[in-house]
Amino acid sequence: MKIAELFYSLQGEGSLVGVPSVFIRTSGCNLRCRWCDTPYTSWNPEGTDWSLDEILAEVKKHRAKHTVVTGGEPMIAPEIVPLTERLRQLGLHITVETAGTVFHPVACDLMSISPKLSNSTPVHDPRWAAQHDRLRRNVGTLSQLIASYDYQLKFVVESPRDLEEILPLVSELRAERSRVILMPEGTDASTLRERAVWLAELSKREGFRFSPRLHIDLYGNRRGV
Repeated sequence: MKIAELFYSLQGEGSLVGVPSVFIRTSGCNLRCRWCDTPYTSWNPEGTDWSLDEILAEVKKHRAKHTVVTGGEPMIAPEIVPLTERLRQLGLHITVETAGTVFHPVACDLMSISPKLSNSTPVHDPRWAAQHDRLRRNVGTLSQLIASYDYQLKFVVESPRDLEEILPLVSELRAERSRVILMPEGTDASTLRERAVWLAELSKREGFRFSPRLHIDLYGNRRGV
């Protein structure tokens, strides 16, 4: 299994923000988001092949009771199902972070689904733009994930206009508003602060949850945090 990085940190986003967690970041993605903050797992996928035994041995070195399987897109990783099953055998809480384009029957306590909006389309790269737009929104898969797992819907928001896509999708999926999370797009503290001001007000107006990007605030935009 190709792993880009495996590290112990605090969950920086979503409903479990601040919780100490071991992150298992797989390499490889079927999308190419314009603003991807982990290009070493998508645009230029890097990583080392790890066996499941090696992954589990590294996870067990840390005191965390939570683990986060992320990417890239972990749902396309070979052995994703046996990996999550073995994490469950360790008694860990498992979050899977996915764009919601692929379904596999993984072991998962929180399915963190981040449907990609049109703000993610790599318009600068025609080679990828069409494929990205074709794959990024799969209502059937999103519905299956929501029906199968405890979930959160986490949207990366760049502009107030993004709500014009978010609201119809939330309605179509019949998602609970308390499970919808809005998070500002950005990889530096000043951009995140500026966008947080108006996004917090939109969250209040719509009854959605607001999420910071705690790891950016604490450590900056770097790997292994």
